[in-house]
Amino acid sequence: MIAKRTLAAAAAITAVALALAGCSAGGGETEDGDVEMTLWHNSTTGPGKEFWDQTAAAFSEENPGVTIKVQVVQNEELDGKLQTALNSGDAPDLFLQRGGGKLAAMVAAGQIKDITDAISDTAVEEIPDTTLVNLRVGDKLYGMPIAVLPGGMFYSQDLFDAAGITETPKTIDEMSAAVEALKTSGVEPIALGGKNAWPAAHWYYFFALRACSPDTMATAAEEMDFSDECWLNAAENLADFAATEPFNQGFLTTEAQQGAGSSAGLIANHLAGMELMGAWNPGVIAGLTPDEKPLPDLAWFPFPEVPGGEGEPGSILGGIDGYSCYVDAPDECVDFLNYLATSEVQAAYYDAFDAPPVNTVAQESVTEPYLLQIIEAYNEAPFVSQWLDTIYGLNVGNALNVAVVDMLAGNSGPEQLVDAVNAAAAKG
Repeated sequence: MIAKRTLAAAAAITAVALALAGCSAGGGETEDGDVEMTLWHNSTTGPGKEFWDQTAAAFSEENPGVTIKVQVVQNEELDGKLQTALNSGDAPDLFLQRGGGKLAAMVAAGQIKDITDAISDTAVEEIPDTTLVNLRVGDKLYGMPIAVLPGGMFYSQDLFDAAGITETPKTIDEMSAAVEALKTSGVEPIALGGKNAWPAAHWYYFFALRACSPDTMATAAEEMDFSDECWLNAAENLADFAATEPFNQGFLTTEAQQGAGSSAGLIANHLAGMELMGAWNPGVIAGLTPDEKPLPDLAWFPFPEVPGGEGEPGSILGGIDGYSCYVDAPDECVDFLNYLATSEVQAAYYDAFDAPPVNTVAQESVTEPYLLQIIEAYNEAPFVSQWLDTIYGLNVGNALNVAVVDMLAGNSGPEQLVDAVNAAAAKG
């Protein structure tokens, strides 16, 4: 295996409190001495929602007197509502955690529980340290990873076959050729949920991963400085690719994951050939097929190489999904995190979400070729970076995502994209 470098965290950021509506937060000890906890997750329907309901119930059954109140928060609203709850001091006991600058900010604000000395032997032995590092700040661990979620191109093998595409693209020029072949065959080449901003920004992230060296990316994460010319080169490469009109019509107003008309829905219903997305995508697609079952011809390939850049070939983007405990959560919260790390629960997670689990024992049950490819690409990558908006935190990350959409909409150019990110970084 190639020695891996991982870019996982950045400097802390300061968040602004907003009004929270519609969600109650933390639990605590009841009058009779029992323990109640709240859990926020973003799986709104289907097997994913059932997984959290069933897992919480199973934990409570194994731990009499402990109750977990499970609440669903829509993915696009989760970051804002969680930050508001944390700032108000009325946060959920358990919540989705992606690490990076967002985690660093929570740690700096004293909002999150240090679980370093409470992690179970199972977690230490069966979850690789290269995965755990994503939820560390300094030498302290602040969350339990649950899924490995690298990014890449999910595609319909049937549509590729119908378009005469016999090999998956290895370079960006080959990607452009595949786009033209799909257009000729009568389907949208690439589905993109630009309405939500972050799926569009993923394209810039990957072009940056190809243009910038690992050291440059690490320096940018530490110093919030994007003056290296590779950041501009990445924006120019994306602008050149976008000029070939590879994305679905109306991509700027297309949702990413909700409904048949979303970018995931276009893949699920064979209306588009491929989509750049993280490894949670198969489960989302499965929920949007006509029979609400996994897409039989779904396949995957890594984001193509882009000649002329300084990125290490085979580098990959995408972090983890994990869960953290609020700083005032009861000790049973950490017990639940350790429960999530067990191979049995991890195997159930894989069954529910069709996503790669972090537990290496549970990974042995993975059979889908595309998931095996994703795990192999992740394990062999010489450099792994989390999603850039995760690394840079809410302020810079959101500015980056919006700037990418502005450029793709024709409202700005590559220089303005980089300027917008540097301006947001300068504000702190």
